[in-house]
Amino acid sequence: MTSVEQATTRRSLASSRQMLADHVYDAVLDLLIDGELKAGQALGIDGLARDFGVSQTPVREALARLESTGLVRRTALKGYRVAPVATPDELERLMQARLVLEPALAELAAERLTPEVLARLEQAVHDLATAPLGPSFHEFRQYWEADERFHRIVAESTGNEFLFSAYTALGGQIQRFRLFGGGGVTDSDHCVAEHTRVLEGLRTGDPAMARAAMAAHITEARERALQAYDTPGTAAADA
Repeated sequence: MTSVEQATTRRSLASSRQMLADHVYDAVLDLLIDGELKAGQALGIDGLARDFGVSQTPVREALARLESTGLVRRTALKGYRVAPVATPDELERLMQARLVLEPALAELAAERLTPEVLARLEQAVHDLATAPLGPSFHEFRQYWEADERFHRIVAESTGNEFLFSAYTALGGQIQRFRLFGGGGVTDSDHCVAEHTRVLEGLRTGDPAMARAAMAAHITEARERALQAYDTPGTAAADA
């Protein structure tokens, strides 16, 4: 086999492994968000590999990615477990951090907004408004992804790699608070309206308006999420 053929084979194997890891990640994420995997439950690599009919490698890669979301935790010598249910105090601290970071991201993004980025933000809001809202994560995943994409685009468009890294670390933890547990999406009207106002603030190019709109969105999402803790079976709010 020539060096070119060897390189091609390696790329093909890497691509196949990544596809398998993505498949396992998506499948476990579905189970976590829908509450099929319970808080504190052990996630054995051998067992998951058998369940999904794959080797241990893509399972390890998938669990490592899920660890960054806060949905699973790894303990030395004990392996992975489903993270404990997040508490209202943890949610409060997370939202405090988001109120420090994300309005500043929106402010900076407004100063650098390009037609291309604006079009991507408009598409994200359109996708958010038109995505299905069924009770299972499989059904409302497009909605969830559009929400996440909007915030990520704002962070990316600041052009500041350090702030984007901070957002990535913080944003991943948001998934742990999406405790739908079969409740589906219950606040889509509010969420779409708030994202639309952030979009309008960014479109004006006025940093102060963009900052205020993002701060209002995070604050309102915080209030809805805290209320969800007091209403069993209610989904955590989107942000």
